[in-house]
Amino acid sequence: MSHPYLAPVIELVRAAGEAILPHWRNDVQVHEKADASPVTAADMAAHHLLADGLRALDAAIPVLSEEDCALDLAERAGWSRWWLVDPLDGTKEFIAGSEEFTVNVALIEQGRVLFGVVGVPANGRCYYGGAAFGAWRAEADGAAQPLRVRHQAAGEFTVVASRRHSSPAQERLLYGLRQRFGELALASVGSSLKFCLLAEGAADCYPRLAPTSQWDTAAAQGVLEGAGGEVLDIAGAALTYEAREDFLNPSFLALPRDAEWRAELIELAGR
Repeated sequence: MSHPYLAPVIELVRAAGEAILPHWRNDVQVHEKADASPVTAADMAAHHLLADGLRALDAAIPVLSEEDCALDLAERAGWSRWWLVDPLDGTKEFIAGSEEFTVNVALIEQGRVLFGVVGVPANGRCYYGGAAFGAWRAEADGAAQPLRVRHQAAGEFTVVASRRHSSPAQERLLYGLRQRFGELALASVGSSLKFCLLAEGAADCYPRLAPTSQWDTAAAQGVLEGAGGEVLDIAGAALTYEAREDFLNPSFLALPRDAEWRAELIELAGR
């Protein structure tokens, strides 16, 4: 089972990656947005390509992009389906010359991720999937393999952690996990690739008790759900994407859906 828009969206995400690459490691000019986050010509090139392409694919589906999000709640509240787009996730990594930046597109329906596509321009890799479709990782040559979360740690319990964002609550959670599992392996990676590590069975959980925005998470959440994972708030409810006044996510936990330690993780996160 698949979705008729999945293949064309994968092509759009790859094309957006190609639009980004000429700016990468090329002394790109950085501007500061109103929220003090950085934006570059690469962000905008990818944004315009994706927005135009998605509207051409189906003009009836609105597009909400990080680079075009000044839309009133009254307008967004009437949407039942929309595209949620981060044209360049990991702009700080991009500016620093790292390969850990992505292009993210998700189709949202009634507040849930129907499917998501995460492109990695630096190596041509693409992750895609949804809860009803499964998940895959495709290489630059198009060769694809299915993804599945792991339910048993391979050696040390591996927690995905952000290089740039932590919090006292997150440090307390890591301490609790060490009490439960012993010494942890910490995997640091930029952008939405954190979810993809879980989806391909390279890590065990990704707790995020620091701010993120909806466009940071939706596409990769679709990939993780397709691979047998889930994303929960710290009360244990699914992370969803209903229209809200702002675009901030609550703290969340990404993990395998059937993990035997699921309840323990939720308890630790709520302390």
